Amino acid sequence: MNDETELHRGLSARQIRMIALGGTIGVGLFMGATSTIKWTGPSVIFAYLIAGLFLFLVMRAMGEMVYLYPTTGSFANFASDYIHPVAGYLTAWSNIFQWIVVGMSEVIAVGEYMNFWFPHLPQWIPGVIVVLLLLGANLVSVKAFGEFEFWFAMIKVVTIILMIVAGLGLIFFGFGNGGHAIGLSNLWSNGGFMPNGWLGFFFALSIVIGSYQGVELIGISAGETKDPQKNIKSAVNGIIWRILIFYLGAIFVIVTVYPWDELGNIGSPFTATFAKVGITFAAGLINFVVLTAAMSGCNSGIFSASRMTFTLAQKGQMPKVFLKVMKNGVPAYTVIAIAIGILIGALLNVILPLFIKGADSVFVYVYSASILPGMVPWFMILISHLRFRKLHPEKAEGHPFTMPGGKFASYVTILFFLLVLIGMLFNKETVVSVVIGIVFLAFMTIFYFVKGYHKLNKEDQI
Repeated sequence: MNDETELHRGLSARQIRMIALGGTIGVGLFMGATSTIKWTGPSVIFAYLIAGLFLFLVMRAMGEMVYLYPTTGSFANFASDYIHPVAGYLTAWSNIFQWIVVGMSEVIAVGEYMNFWFPHLPQWIPGVIVVLLLLGANLVSVKAFGEFEFWFAMIKVVTIILMIVAGLGLIFFGFGNGGHAIGLSNLWSNGGFMPNGWLGFFFALSIVIGSYQGVELIGISAGETKDPQKNIKSAVNGIIWRILIFYLGAIFVIVTVYPWDELGNIGSPFTATFAKVGITFAAGLINFVVLTAAMSGCNSGIFSASRMTFTLAQKGQMPKVFLKVMKNGVPAYTVIAIAIGILIGALLNVILPLFIKGADSVFVYVYSASILPGMVPWFMILISHLRFRKLHPEKAEGHPFTMPGGKFASYVTILFFLLVLIGMLFNKETVVSVVIGIVFLAFMTIFYFVKGYHKLNKEDQI
């Protein structure tokens, strides 16, 4: 591989940790927590815990393989090498589809959030500005992308920590509540800890899973990370305490401070909590945080989808122009193509409804359709891990970063995700997204064989 097609290792340990954290904490926690709580009440805490623990196992399975083979687009490569070339192809395209859709939705959200301060500003203008800003950052260097993501993640982290501290003050000391501690009674006094039974809990679990999509981002950045073994090991191991603190801590505060069945009437629980303890500019603060969280999602989308496009181009499954790398190590054409795709999608969301009745609902389905493609990398990582262990049992001996529980843990985690998918098919809020996701995967599989990619030599696959 010559210098013009080689990426640079420009991500530091500090940046890779924050990229992992930014991929774990999305807008969904700030804006969507109430939608999961309505299904199962306070027991949603356990839904986040269970989903988080299984995602940690996915990351450890990936970490075991990435530790030995730190390449860009790692889990797509693993899927091709250890399952079948079409598995690698579907993994890469699922990731591209997921992140372009996420990027589109985040850009649209940016316009809505800016209306808080500028109610008469057309929503498409902030979206265009953000895409151009993030495109510039991604083109400068991978280090610039990492720096943007570092500060975006830092804003989210600080906000959640402050919210947890404020909430604990309300719960145990009555700060902002006239000195009267709220206590823990809201956890069981409004219909019980699990008011909608096990079925509600199961449905909540299927929605909670979506909150963790993007956590595998560090597997894509492996090929551009300095000292990859050390940094990836640190980032993966750190995910579990991040989940415990930032998800469980925040959700615990929300369902303890407020009766779960009244959350739908208070707007953002983050805003309400800050306002309750006397932070008068709480609404503006949280709007700023979700604005940066949306920009973070778009930033990650450009980075992740462009690297997967580069990986496909390496194997002859994308035009060769996408192999071109600038002197700073950035695959410029892939970055530009993904940014344009995100921008076109966001603009069409604004334009089409003006001419086609019901076009806005089509976009809603497209956005939700990213759920299943977002889970594809997790399945592929786990199945690849099983094949990796079978084909190379000697690699596990003396390996400093093996999967806890080995192959058994991978089997159990696969079973868990299959059960979640079945639950999504029976939940009216998620069934459409799963069906559209299945159609997308079927189409890409047919396209793979029609284009004759299966005839390429295995070493030319992903």
